[in-house]
Amino acid sequence: MRTSERRDPDVINPWLTGFSCIRCQMELPVGDYPEGCPICLSRGTPASVRPVYGRLPDVVGNPQKRGMARYADWLPYRQWTSLGEGSTSCISAQPLADHMGMAGIFIKNEGQNPSGSHKDRVSGLTVTRACDVGARGIVAASSGNAGASLALYAAAAGLRCSIVATPALQPLHRRAITATGARLITAGDSLERWKTVERMAREGWFPATNYLAPPVGSNAFGVEGLKTLAFELFEDLGAERLDAIFVPTSRGDLLWGLFQGFHQLREAGFIATLPRLFAIEPFPRISRILAGESLDGSYPGSTSLYSIAGSTVTYQAVEAIRRSHGDAVTVVDADVHRDFELLAQYGFYLELSSAATLTGLRTLIEHGAIARESCAVLIATSHGYKDQIVDGAAR
Repeated sequence: MRTSERRDPDVINPWLTGFSCIRCQMELPVGDYPEGCPICLSRGTPASVRPVYGRLPDVVGNPQKRGMARYADWLPYRQWTSLGEGSTSCISAQPLADHMGMAGIFIKNEGQNPSGSHKDRVSGLTVTRACDVGARGIVAASSGNAGASLALYAAAAGLRCSIVATPALQPLHRRAITATGARLITAGDSLERWKTVERMAREGWFPATNYLAPPVGSNAFGVEGLKTLAFELFEDLGAERLDAIFVPTSRGDLLWGLFQGFHQLREAGFIATLPRLFAIEPFPRISRILAGESLDGSYPGSTSLYSIAGSTVTYQAVEAIRRSHGDAVTVVDADVHRDFELLAQYGFYLELSSAATLTGLRTLIEHGAIARESCAVLIATSHGYKDQIVDGAAR
């Protein structure tokens, strides 16, 4: 753990008073906790920490600013390395809703961010934190989108960057990462990636992502940036249309960020109830935890949805679902490929992992688990150009 003494109100939010564990609620000083709560870690139950603020803003967004900067008062840093992330479109897909028999479907297009994914909301804050504490560089384990985003923002900040990936990394992501001058390190598998990140963290590199098994979430300063998705959805749709949100999920950073954003909106009096959060996964992981299996277990599976693959589950993902009265929905690759094409036919060309949100919605409709008079928001974390084409099919 590294603590910080810097309190420049033009950079660090003066309302930031510390951190707390999302499981045991232990209070901690402002600092860096890449292994999450030290108490929970010592008990063998790793859990992330979250920033704590002495007060919340009186308005949601600053009308004089654009993008994530509109919500600077809700974030741990008021200024950060920015490439114009945020203010992505939230499009009504009413013809698709009519086809599905729903009152409304909205698609939040995070592919409009600078590197083409929602990870840009995380990277700017994480890179700023690494620079703030004087790290020798920044390192992350990534299957693609996070690495491409972090490399881009590190380059913009003049910060050394290393991305640790497996041999399965797609060529388009490899090119995006190395073009920035970032170092690309290949590890044998996902768990080997984490060992490399941990070793480099011990050598003075700033870890942007988890390296524990069982895992915690990514850097807590960075994950706060994902709250801004909740703020934008509130401003785009209003509380009355925020019924159910479908989220492509691996280890739950986005799920937790959305939950935190809506939770703080409720604390500040802007909404009365939380929207239900549905984690979309390509094989049973979170759903097995919700059914009573161990959070410490490994739940492997095979999928072409590389952005939401992985065999482990975080406490933050489970907590976000439980506290929002949501659920985890398992989808099948073949069904996702069909919905990928259906979305394109309605004008939405999404990454396969994002198309899985429609498959998840379809599953709930078929099981009578969602009211047809409700509105569904599909979080499109990236666009279809991120998928590699093999033998004429995306994967």
